[in-house]
Amino acid sequence: MAIPVAWTEIYTHPLPVGHRFPMEKYSLIPQQLLYEGCIEQHQVFTPKPLSEQQILSTHNEDYWHKLKYLQLNQKEQRSSGFPLSAQLVMRERIICNGTLLGATMALNKTRCAFNVAGGTHHAYADRAEGFCLLNDIAIAANHLLQNTTIKQILVIDLDVHQGNGTAKIFENEPAVFTFSMHGEKNYPFKKETSNLDIPLPDGINDNDYLSLLRSNLARLFDEVNPEFVFFQAGVDILETDKLGKLGVTQNGCKARDEFVMKQCLNWNIPLQISMGGGYSPHIKNIIEAHANTFRLAMSMFE
Repeated sequence: MAIPVAWTEIYTHPLPVGHRFPMEKYSLIPQQLLYEGCIEQHQVFTPKPLSEQQILSTHNEDYWHKLKYLQLNQKEQRSSGFPLSAQLVMRERIICNGTLLGATMALNKTRCAFNVAGGTHHAYADRAEGFCLLNDIAIAANHLLQNTTIKQILVIDLDVHQGNGTAKIFENEPAVFTFSMHGEKNYPFKKETSNLDIPLPDGINDNDYLSLLRSNLARLFDEVNPEFVFFQAGVDILETDKLGKLGVTQNGCKARDEFVMKQCLNWNIPLQISMGGGYSPHIKNIIEAHANTFRLAMSMFE
């Protein structure tokens, strides 16, 4: 069964000019994968906007109405990172539905699915933060818990920034275990408490990074016994990343992804992957790292 890939051009348009890079990666990644034959056109699907009912399964009604009616004040918009617009809200609704639909397909058919965007892990139930208005992983996780037989979910957040919004949303929900490995001295500077946080020192190398990941994640599969995994596969852990501050190479990032996928395969657990962050000055480094994640999945799950 071919792995589904959520993608639509609304990921990059219409955004303010200053925000187009690195947002343009959301178009370039699938173009590269189609060009090299890693994926075929029939695997690509375009999500429709998430319904209000699905949004309200995770986000507060008052907050959603502020987004819907474009009523965020200037302070709230600065916290989000974007000037608020109807197009931006629609973009978030489509991104989030890509993760939700991908998770459903991974559970029912394909065992693995991708969202070319997604990973909006800074969004709280009641507010936006860090370029995230709605939390795609949280919305999709709640959808699975409320509408399927899934009883235990593991969120593996390996973006360089802690998944603070996701951690807060699920802080009192034992059915969702949140695991985050992130830069100790990086944004967000006020961290939330995940079920397991692994703070990383600046400049950490491949060996030390992978050792921490392998020792902690291997036991989590045994202890948490998840029935579904969401993987936030940010490539801002790269040594080339202008915001990341870590020292992980392209090979190290690829080994990270391979280990996560192997664990899911070994335990026969369906997997939804969202791309998360990536801010290297040369976009070729971002595209290559993200493309490696797709290449691995296509070779391992099919």
